[in-house]
Amino acid sequence: MSITFNALEIFEMAEQIERNGAKFYRKAAEIIPDAKMQQILLDLAAMEDRHERTFAEMRKQISPKQLELVTYDPENEASLYLQAMANGHVFDVNKDISLQLSEKESVEEILKMAIQAEKDSIVFYLGLKDFVPAEAGKEKVEDIIDEERSHIVVLSRQLVTLDRMEQ
Repeated sequence: MSITFNALEIFEMAEQIERNGAKFYRKAAEIIPDAKMQQILLDLAAMEDRHERTFAEMRKQISPKQLELVTYDPENEASLYLQAMANGHVFDVNKDISLQLSEKESVEEILKMAIQAEKDSIVFYLGLKDFVPAEAGKEKVEDIIDEERSHIVVLSRQLVTLDRMEQ
């Protein structure tokens, strides 16, 4: 059975990823006792909130004509990729990652979970980008991918700093 996605559904999935990310960062900030790290996590949550609003705005701006636009995909790879996502084979866009926090994780474990979540979102957005025509805001998706990459840099720096402190 084949499932097809339209642009509205894809943007809704992206919005869900961002909601999940923001929720994760806020819950992680509650767990971590270090005030500096809490602020970094809250800042990341705020960025995820902005991304969600960006995707919501992009979704609202999609015209009926743009819904009809078809990306050249003779092997149907993009649809198969999104199908794998929807089935949770790549990662589950509807999975609330904040529920993975038991409140007993170390700062290192939280940082590693956050880095993985950011990687997962980048993978999704790279696939999403293939579905978004330039006139529908493809550059906005690219900007969000760049920001998600910067989140990995921020989190990785914190992980390195943590490792140095433990040595």
